[in-house]
Amino acid sequence: MIKYFLLNILLSLVWIALSGQLNYANFLFGFFLGFAILWLLTRNTRSNIEKRYFYKVPRIFSFFFFFLYEMLKANIEVTREIILPKFKMKPGIVEYKHDLKSDFEITMFSNFIALTPGTMVLRVSPDKKIVYIHALYLQDQERFKERMKNGLERRLIEVMR
Repeated sequence: MIKYFLLNILLSLVWIALSGQLNYANFLFGFFLGFAILWLLTRNTRSNIEKRYFYKVPRIFSFFFFFLYEMLKANIEVTREIILPKFKMKPGIVEYKHDLKSDFEITMFSNFIALTPGTMVLRVSPDKKIVYIHALYLQDQERFKERMKNGLERRLIEVMR
């Protein structure tokens, strides 16, 4: 898998050298172009391990855009609360049981929660099966848990495993 990633980066750098423009947009275009070239060249000769790269890269970009959307939405919600005189906050603490397996996955999950305005991880249980989350806008605990399970946690598991 790392071999394809390095080849993809190399193809991106080749694209930058050919186009003569060093910027983020050109690098991303070269990365996607290199990804498509690698996918086309190896589609009949890939083993299951090699196929993982071609499934994981789109999931990583999907996770990035999902998290960016969630972060922007939370920023707008908190900004609206500050600017408008109406008080819509309903803070609370949620006991969230997760399906994460490693300490690294739990740490990443906690970090992404902490990066989102209006939410914060307070504690991880000693057996590491429960995460206590403080949320500023907690209208319905079950809905919050469902959104976490089907949103952030599911996408993080897809990227990490």
